[in-house]
Amino acid sequence: MSHRQNGHRYFVDLGILTFVMHYVADATMALTVVDGGGVLPDGHTETVTTTVAEVRPHVYLTSWRERRGTRVLHLEDFERGRVHSRIELPGSPPLARLGTLTELP
Repeated sequence: MSHRQNGHRYFVDLGILTFVMHYVADATMALTVVDGGGVLPDGHTETVTTTVAEVRPHVYLTSWRERRGTRVLHLEDFERGRVHSRIELPGSPPLARLGTLTELP
């Protein structure tokens, strides 16, 4: 399935953690941490392989696993600019956050 957000960049604000998601191509997303809030190092960048399922138009369930083993699951609502995020850091309890998605130029 082609992800309709390909080529788009979004600023994600989860309160304690902010980062930029760049949907590079199908199943590929580049991440840049702006403020890791003690969860991730500021400035950390990584390209991840994603699994994406369209829930309804403009709403996607997106998941990925990072190099250091962190697992992330997002319910991304591009119509409303919201994201429900569940982050599982190795050796830590899961972190569930509701945040915002803002498209970047």
